[in-house]
Amino acid sequence: MKKLLITIVKIVVFFIGWAVLSGIIDIPSDNPAVWRFFAELIPLTVMILFTVAFWLFEKKTINIPIKENIGKGALCGIVIGIIWIGATAAILIFSEQLKVIGKNEISLLWLWILSAFLNVIMQELLVRGYIYQLLKERFNLPAAVIVTTAIFTFMHGGAFEAGVIPVINVVTMCLFTTALYESEKTILAPIMAHSIWNIIGALILGGVSLADDYPSILTMTASANKLLSGGAYKIEASIVVTILNVILIGIFYIRYRRTKCIETQEQ
Repeated sequence: MKKLLITIVKIVVFFIGWAVLSGIIDIPSDNPAVWRFFAELIPLTVMILFTVAFWLFEKKTINIPIKENIGKGALCGIVIGIIWIGATAAILIFSEQLKVIGKNEISLLWLWILSAFLNVIMQELLVRGYIYQLLKERFNLPAAVIVTTAIFTFMHGGAFEAGVIPVINVVTMCLFTTALYESEKTILAPIMAHSIWNIIGALILGGVSLADDYPSILTMTASANKLLSGGAYKIEASIVVTILNVILIGIFYIRYRRTKCIETQEQ
């Protein structure tokens, strides 16, 4: 019980401390792209500082796999991310569940892309950084997966307003990227896959929801079949995403189990 209470206190202090410090820093800019950049940079910077501070507090016993498998993990994440959003978009567009009805000019597109990338790094460090590794080290892998999936889901509170499928998609997305994380043994894998999904899905296709001020190159409209097209929420509310997420969970869970078996045999 004592171990559980101490762990809960650490998680609460980490999360609330990060949230409070991230929210009190003012961003002096009238340019939307510049404002968004700092709106993503500040929480990420605070997250990195908190992660390092808590890592030192734990006497460096909590290992966050960043340097391990850098090249292989990043490449795997990029490839999987492209397949993930590519397959989803192809199915929905070619089946005419989503139709492109317009194009938009975006000023400082590169900065919007960088901002979206920073946001993903922050989310991944929050969900699969210190808190995840603390729970995994102090308790077990299932505890880490359950708690961090819950945190990730409630961070995407808009999904609850959108309906059941969007919530399921958020949960299965987190489970898939966690399986990817464990199978590739580096946080770079989910960072790259998640980034590809957000950047292409939101900034290019306009079918994935980020903060309200993020623009998109394309404007799409959904068919009347909300189960397939996602309706007003487009890609993120489509059952096509649910099916692909479940398939990816299975693939990377099997890969994780095989890797664990090989490691056990070598020992």
